[in-house]
Amino acid sequence: MSAAEWIPALSLALLFTLPQDCLAQVAKRSALQSSAQPANDAPTVVGSMVLVRGGTAQMGIDAAQIPSLVKTFNIDVPQLFQDEVPKHSVTIDDFYIDKYPVTNAEFKKFTDFNPEWRSDRIPRTLHNGNYLKHWKEQDALRTKADHPVVNVSWYAAVAYCRWVGKRLPTEAEWEHGARGGLDALFPWGDQPVDATRANFLGSGIGTTSPVGHYPANRYGLFDMVGNVWQFLADEWRPYPSTPQKNPVAGGDLFLDGTAFVQVKTRRVIRGGSFDGAPVNLWVEYRDSHPPDGAREFVGFRCAK
Repeated sequence: MSAAEWIPALSLALLFTLPQDCLAQVAKRSALQSSAQPANDAPTVVGSMVLVRGGTAQMGIDAAQIPSLVKTFNIDVPQLFQDEVPKHSVTIDDFYIDKYPVTNAEFKKFTDFNPEWRSDRIPRTLHNGNYLKHWKEQDALRTKADHPVVNVSWYAAVAYCRWVGKRLPTEAEWEHGARGGLDALFPWGDQPVDATRANFLGSGIGTTSPVGHYPANRYGLFDMVGNVWQFLADEWRPYPSTPQKNPVAGGDLFLDGTAFVQVKTRRVIRGGSFDGAPVNLWVEYRDSHPPDGAREFVGFRCAK
């Protein structure tokens, strides 16, 4: 079982707040300190996407940081932070990324034009039985048209992004964009997670919220954490220890033809969800999901 599935079972006292006196104790956080656009620059917006400048930065953490993170998040589960080890250098090029997660309305257009991806047509090998099940609720497509689409598999996310001439973001791109040029715990800074900043377990909403309901980060990106987890291009693997250039774990086979439907390995998800703890919204936090895993708390956005 992934951390995304068992974290909500932790004590509520651990989930809702970060101890104020511990926020300063995160040692040597791995900021994306690079040639990215300065945080005070206005975002370069092209249609529904934002241009994010690339650069060279550090991703991951040193094992020596784990005790400080355990204290910061008030969660005595050191193994929760092992997937972020080791810290390593990453260089990425400029890229574009969607301002918002893909919505129900946008995904409905995709299924209208591509009926093979409708819930009654998609092959059973490409989902776990939950595919678009929330659309069966009365008025769901009308009342939640501007909510992020969920209950989609990684395969469907890849297919949608390809249809609109894009692709899924890589893990390195996602983190670079989520940081918004800050050396901080969250996209907005080191201030604790609360109901004014993101839709998470402590907000008490218990489901998705409209995209763009919470403030954007300094790059003009909305819902980078909270609301829904986001499928990424990468295969789930331990971090490398050597410098990387435009990394995407698992290679590019899913970008060629229909090869992506043959993928069977778990894929990276990032960002936490409406059912997530503050630690899940930490910009370094990594988790994974099966490629056929359509769930009510996982969505996606596209990049190019």
